[in-house]
Amino acid sequence: MLVTKFGGTSVGDSSSFLNVVKIVELAYSRSPDGVLVVLSAMSGVTNLLLTGANQALNNDLNGSNATIDQIRHKHETAITELFADSEAKSRLNLILDGYLNELSILYQGISYLGELSAKSLDNIAKFGELLSSNIFFELLLKHGLKAGYLDIRDVLITDSDFSKANPIMEEINNRVKDSLIPRFKLTPIIVTQGFIASTLNKATTTLGRGGSDYSAAIMGLALAAQAIEIWTDVDGMMSCDPRIVPEAKVIDEVSFEEASELAYFGAKVLHPLTIRPAVDNNIPVKILNSKNPNHKGTTISNKIPQVSDKSNIRAIAFKKGITAIFVSSPKMLMAYGFLAKVFAVFEKYKTSIDLISTSEVSVALTIDNKTLLNDIFNDLSQLAKITHKDNLAIVTVVGQYFRNQSGTCGQVFETLKDINILMISGGASDINLSFVVNETDVIECVKKLHQKFFD
Repeated sequence: MLVTKFGGTSVGDSSSFLNVVKIVELAYSRSPDGVLVVLSAMSGVTNLLLTGANQALNNDLNGSNATIDQIRHKHETAITELFADSEAKSRLNLILDGYLNELSILYQGISYLGELSAKSLDNIAKFGELLSSNIFFELLLKHGLKAGYLDIRDVLITDSDFSKANPIMEEINNRVKDSLIPRFKLTPIIVTQGFIASTLNKATTTLGRGGSDYSAAIMGLALAAQAIEIWTDVDGMMSCDPRIVPEAKVIDEVSFEEASELAYFGAKVLHPLTIRPAVDNNIPVKILNSKNPNHKGTTISNKIPQVSDKSNIRAIAFKKGITAIFVSSPKMLMAYGFLAKVFAVFEKYKTSIDLISTSEVSVALTIDNKTLLNDIFNDLSQLAKITHKDNLAIVTVVGQYFRNQSGTCGQVFETLKDINILMISGGASDINLSFVVNETDVIECVKKLHQKFFD
């Protein structure tokens, strides 16, 4: 069994859809027992859907109707180019009309109520994946492939934490076993959606932006797949963001641990949660380029890749939009339980901490979710003196054997001797050295490090 996931740029227009058909045909030749095809929305569509929702919230129904017209035009163009005047075209246009009529009603409701909840956003965001998957399913049939269609919401069940729902694996495993696996005997290629899911009460949820990767990994785990393939628009995981450093190199092999660090700390090619289900069942994850399918890409597995004698640095990632919070109190001196109280505040507001650095009477930490920042500050100020700094970035150097190989930290910080570093976090992981700089310095910082370790 093979799970293949295609991102929005892989299904961005009619020619891209046709390219994916060829990739799926080859995948089926490698995995005749079954291929699950997980699709994102066509590129740009999810943004349009959410733009329309915010226009409706601002009582701009003319704007939201114009946004619907943009969505319609994008899909009608692809349908017409792929199917000409056929029955499939008529079926798809009826599906398109039905979904967009429903979307229009949702926008009107938001406008009248003046409210846009996470639940409503999830219900709006679903249309992109539902439309792209219907188009691709019909396209596989047109090319004579034995394909089936699955509404992923019948199988991928989550809690009701809308916009960032968590999978209920026991329920998913049962549904995959009882209803999905038997279908592969009839239609060995099954097309479904990423990103969206459903509660037990059949309310649509989403796994968060970029969650199609995560969907594929969850389904790969439930199907005990031989591999999970993430098809995107780059040749694999890179030594750095190629938009910042054009000389960035593809990494052929990456361990699960390295990939997790890179994804969490800013490598855009992979959703941070994708690795977790794959690790649970030791399923290799491959990052591949749908625009360059002959490239071998990057393989992520439990194998620890060999590092060169020259350097143990594997890649550099960065994440902007960071806020650093500095907590200082004499009560911390030789005291126990104080940090537990600090962390309880972040647990209360369901806000993840990225980095932590401590001294005798102070602790510095960073977050990237500032939704409840004022509430967090108010609670922390009851415990200690609080200061903070915005517009920061985390730079992460990922490698191997940091604890056992001397000189790595020295080389990093010598390279950055002219850049102000506000916070350092290292030692917790043997493969990660992270530090915080001003956002205005992050590009220069990343370029200098890549030149030092890779050029």
